[in-house]
Amino acid sequence: MGQKTHPVGFRLGITHTHQSHWYANAHNYSKLLQEDFAIRQLLNEYVLKAGIACTNILRKSHQIELELHTARPGILVGRSGAGLEALRTQLQTRFPNLLWRISLIEISNPDANAVLLAQWLAQQLEKRMAFRRAIRQAMARAQKVGVKGIKIQLSGRLNGAEIARSEWVRHGQIPLQTLRTRIDYATATAFTTYGVIGVKVWINHVKS
Repeated sequence: MGQKTHPVGFRLGITHTHQSHWYANAHNYSKLLQEDFAIRQLLNEYVLKAGIACTNILRKSHQIELELHTARPGILVGRSGAGLEALRTQLQTRFPNLLWRISLIEISNPDANAVLLAQWLAQQLEKRMAFRRAIRQAMARAQKVGVKGIKIQLSGRLNGAEIARSEWVRHGQIPLQTLRTRIDYATATAFTTYGVIGVKVWINHVKS
C-alpha cells in the first residue's frame, strides 16, 4: 500500500523552512528538542482561541525568542498587555532558567492558512455543524481570498454514522509532486459526542 509523504517536510529548504532556528552539540541536542516540544504544547493549550498558525523558536544562549504568527493578536495581548505578560509568566514558571522575548506577527489572510482553516473546521464539527456544510463554508472562505487549490478530508463517524469513513473534497490544483509549488498542510482533531473526527487540509498558494 502506498505511503503519503508529508507535504511540508517534503519541501523543507525549498518553499518551507524549519520552525526552530538554533544549533546545539550532540550532548544538548535532545534536551533542547524536548524543550521546544514542551514550549509548543504549552502554547497550544494556553492560547487555543488566539488562532496561532506558526511558532518560530530562536535561541541565543539562555534567551529564547518566540515569533507567534496569529490571526487574532488582540486576544494574545489582552487589555494593556496583560495577556502577553501572563503568557510570559507562565513560560518563566515552566522554564525558569531561560529569558523570554515574545513577538507577535499578524496573519493578513487567515482563510488562506491551512492550520487556521483546519482548526476552524474542527471547532464547527464540535459545535455539531453538518460536516458537508462545514466543508462547503471552509472551501468558500479559501476560494474568496484567491487560493490556487484546496483539498479537505474528514475521517471518522461523520454525522454520527455507525461506521467510520473518510470523505474529501478538492477544488483547483493540489500538485503534491511538484516541489516548487508551495503547499500548506495541516491536521486538526474534533472531539464530538460520537467520537473523534480527523481533519486534514491542503492549500496550494502558487501556480506550478
